[in-house]
Amino acid sequence: MEKIQLTFEKVKSEIRKVVIGQEEVIGGILLSLMVGGHVLLEGPPGIAKTLTAKAIAKTISATYKRVQFTPDLMPLDLIGTNLFDFHKQQFIFKSGTIFTDLLLADEINRTPPKTQAALLEAMEEKQVTVDGNIHPLSPIFMVIATQNPIEYEGTYPLPEAQLDRFLLKLNISYPDTTEETQIYQHYQNGVVSQTDLNQISPVVTIEEILALRSLLNQVQVRAEIFDYLYQIIKATRNHPLLMLGASPRAGIFVILVAKAYAASQGRNYVIPDDIIEIAGDVLRHRLIVKPEAQIDGKTSDHILKQILHEIKVPR
Repeated sequence: MEKIQLTFEKVKSEIRKVVIGQEEVIGGILLSLMVGGHVLLEGPPGIAKTLTAKAIAKTISATYKRVQFTPDLMPLDLIGTNLFDFHKQQFIFKSGTIFTDLLLADEINRTPPKTQAALLEAMEEKQVTVDGNIHPLSPIFMVIATQNPIEYEGTYPLPEAQLDRFLLKLNISYPDTTEETQIYQHYQNGVVSQTDLNQISPVVTIEEILALRSLLNQVQVRAEIFDYLYQIIKATRNHPLLMLGASPRAGIFVILVAKAYAASQGRNYVIPDDIIEIAGDVLRHRLIVKPEAQIDGKTSDHILKQILHEIKVPR
């Protein structure tokens, strides 16, 4: 567990050279990377979503590609296609932008459902199928998708099946007063510029990430923790303000992320506080709030906080 904790600290230390604040977002992306999941970032423009993704890719010596999702983006632009080579008299596969380690899907809800669906197989099975041929992706393939909540015109809401492919949904807010004034000062002093990523050095390799993932099997989860999690999951299914509660797969994801979070804290066992810490990020996009509750301003975050407050925490 010390190796995992040290890796988290080294990566965060490098990212802090160019990204001020956003500690929870950076931590969430690293947890997802450790588990092997994908992340959906939701927040207003201009708060370093793209910069954070680029910085993380550079710290782990990973390849990185960015796709701006637009209404005219086609599935073949993502996954690739077979082109006929007249010299060789055969079809040659030309890979799309999805063949990378970290893929930033910028404004993913601005593309039609047909193109969104092209990501489903890649996110779930880390492979794509073109004309019946299977093409494997990187072993650490990860999608970091962004969407801006304030821009509804011209957007296509993500279907539940695709939302479920994201391990975490992280809500990003504006920085606090101290952090934002630091950002202004850094730009004034020329500390942050278009070449700011040159300040970051790789501190961990892909092979080391894969090795650290195997160490998560050593993190222990007691029976009381499983029962506590079940009570939370069950409460979402029976809550009067929710149309759809959390599935067993959602519970599995909570356990996986909780184990990674415990390891990042240097522990080889999960405590209830780990569940409380990460439950919102794992579950918020898997719960569907009833329309009448939405009119009253209720969100899945409000309901989850209520559930966590009401359920007795095991000692």
